Amino acid sequence: MKRLRIAWLMLATAVVPLTAYAELPSYELSLRDGHFSPALLEVPAGQRFKIILKNIGQGPAEFESTPLRVEKVLSPGVTTFVVIHPLRPGHYPFFDEFNPQLPEGGILAK
Repeated sequence: MKRLRIAWLMLATAVVPLTAYAELPSYELSLRDGHFSPALLEVPAGQRFKIILKNIGQGPAEFESTPLRVEKVLSPGVTTFVVIHPLRPGHYPFFDEFNPQLPEGGILAK
């Protein structure tokens, strides 16, 4: 079992080295108590990119998008990232499930 886990980890890192994520176009998105800043990210269509998520609020936050099939929960003060596959032109909403009463944010792929 241990050999299988090691082999899987080696394969996973060989397929997508961490340096590949550093080379992607990046966009910062701050989350503060259910509010996103900026509320709309404009990105080029057809290109993979990275969103750097920063929870600058007092409580937990979540970046979730059903059409993008991504969900990331952040504790207060945490910075992390998500990689988004190339998108077709269009609007892709995201929200904070901890604050569903607040307006959604979105990604506009052009």
